[in-house]
Amino acid sequence: MNPGDGAQKPIRLIAAACNNLGIGKDGRLPWNLPSEFQFFLDTITAVSEPGKKNLLVWGRLNWFSCPEGVLPLDNTLNVILSKKLRAVPKFAHYLCEDFDSMVHLTLQPTLSDLIETIWIIGGTEVYREALKHPWCDLIYLTDIMADFDCDVFFPSFDQNIYKKQSSFPGIPDEVQEENGIKYQFQVFKKEC
Repeated sequence: MNPGDGAQKPIRLIAAACNNLGIGKDGRLPWNLPSEFQFFLDTITAVSEPGKKNLLVWGRLNWFSCPEGVLPLDNTLNVILSKKLRAVPKFAHYLCEDFDSMVHLTLQPTLSDLIETIWIIGGTEVYREALKHPWCDLIYLTDIMADFDCDVFFPSFDQNIYKKQSSFPGIPDEVQEENGIKYQFQVFKKEC
């Protein structure tokens, strides 16, 4: 796989994390921020060309923790990374054993022209693999400015490589507040 072959797609991570980079507890979000969640949904379903799709990449546990009624999402295809699953669950489109298999899938003729962006939805190991991939260019990481008890965490990453942007098109700069919780949308861009 040559990242410069023209078939590569941008790989982007998206998550919301509290002060200790916690992203979940017992298979759920530890906070209730409907506007932040709507931003997440709007971001991962946005395509620039009609007919294009975004590929959403989920770890198995993350897939099964998705709240009822969220799926299916417009303009998306879902791939689950799992060595355990043998059948593609409802609303999923593909099953891959690992991250490299998913990347290979996106290079196939049926998907290479269809997919616009690869969005990494989580969990921790999927995020960690994506951060190492040469196609990964942006991290959308909402800063939940509070402490929550979490058992799943966003991986730490090198902020000399992924630099926080002072402003980014379409991303509100100001601190938001909902249900007494402050948060701020952030985008980190790969600089090397």
